[in-house]
Amino acid sequence: MKLSIVIPVYNEKATITQVLDKLLAVPFPYETQIIVVDDGSTDGTSRLIEEYGRSDIVTRHTSLINLGKGAAVRFGIEYADGDYVIIQDADLELDPADILLIVEKMRESGAAAVYGSRFAGGRLRFANASPANIAANKIMTAYTNLLYGGRLSDMSTAYKLIRGDILKSLKLRCVGFEFEPEITAKLLRLGHRIDEVPIGYRPRTNKEGKKIAWWDGFKYLYYLTKYRLVKTESFLRKK
Repeated sequence: MKLSIVIPVYNEKATITQVLDKLLAVPFPYETQIIVVDDGSTDGTSRLIEEYGRSDIVTRHTSLINLGKGAAVRFGIEYADGDYVIIQDADLELDPADILLIVEKMRESGAAAVYGSRFAGGRLRFANASPANIAANKIMTAYTNLLYGGRLSDMSTAYKLIRGDILKSLKLRCVGFEFEPEITAKLLRLGHRIDEVPIGYRPRTNKEGKKIAWWDGFKYLYYLTKYRLVKTESFLRKK
């Protein structure tokens, strides 16, 4: 079995090396591929990533301009060749050790995707979490379940583990944070099961570099509605 870990990065010089160190310290019992996609960073992040270019399990790709998280993830997917693919943010909100739990759940359940849920019995540290962000996440998840008949507790989680063959069959279009509802909507509309496993979560503040903004919530609602209405034929790449 091979696991591909895609890390979209934009101006994360304060945390990217720590994230990579944590990933490299996880005792994965299977082959691992780490793909770092620098989405046009201007703060020196690229130089820090370059130091990890010597490792045979870290691949680095760079965009000359900032396109958005969705674009960076999509770029990374093109280079991923694992049986499973998971997205890892470049901040320290999530613990890379939890990837072991998510992969274990996938192998046990046989689901098409497994999300690491911050709200399904997870270890959320509410002292650092914005009440507005928590409320927004719950609203987006409830709207997702209403439209698509899902049973998710955390649609917006960054930890999304997806079978490689299914992921590569999807025609993904979003370039920003709206990538999250797009991929969830398309998986559910195509009849794929998404399971969840509780994970830990330590949210950071805007001062610490959190990038998602309030207007992204309206984009989420728009794309969730859009992908419920369009034909599923448009969700798949042509063979």
